Amino acid sequence: MEMTMTTGEQQVQKEKSAKLILLFAMVSMTMMFAGLTSAFVVSKSRADWLKNFELPTAFFYSTAVIIGCSVTFYLAKKAIQKDNRAATTAFLLGTLALGILFVVLQFVGFGQIMESGYYMTGQGSSITATFLYIIAFVHLLHLAGGLISLLIVIYNHFKQKYNSTQTLGIELGAMYWHFLDLLWVLLFLFLYFFK
Repeated sequence: MEMTMTTGEQQVQKEKSAKLILLFAMVSMTMMFAGLTSAFVVSKSRADWLKNFELPTAFFYSTAVIIGCSVTFYLAKKAIQKDNRAATTAFLLGTLALGILFVVLQFVGFGQIMESGYYMTGQGSSITATFLYIIAFVHLLHLAGGLISLLIVIYNHFKQKYNSTQTLGIELGAMYWHFLDLLWVLLFLFLYFFK
């Protein structure tokens, strides 16, 4: 006996599958950062560990900005669920602007680290600065993926592919963006308290 799924059941199955794949990707990214932060803690006993290293002020600002990104993406999702296209557009573009500002602030932060005389490699390097560069750089790579996915969501929104009954793309984008935001906040707190 062959069972055929209705269109609604197929849509539900597609949504579950897409969210599960994204969840697996987020778990693997979490494991990678757990490994990096574990190595950071283990290497803290080295003689070249900087005891008086201060996180750049730009990282504090970027943390506030990325939290703002989560808020605007959440509001975009809520707006499309109410078929409010104008508000969705404004919140998605706001998320993009804040995401770009976050990246700019990260580079300003790296500039502040270099101005303080700390480099990733070479004579002015230390294990503290090297780990900071690696962790932040890997996060920026994942954020680049987040910005690309956000651009795709914005493109699809302008193509009117989303409405109150079809929100999968925005939901997936929001899930990934919230994950990136949470990841940065946890990394920032980790670096702040364990540096």
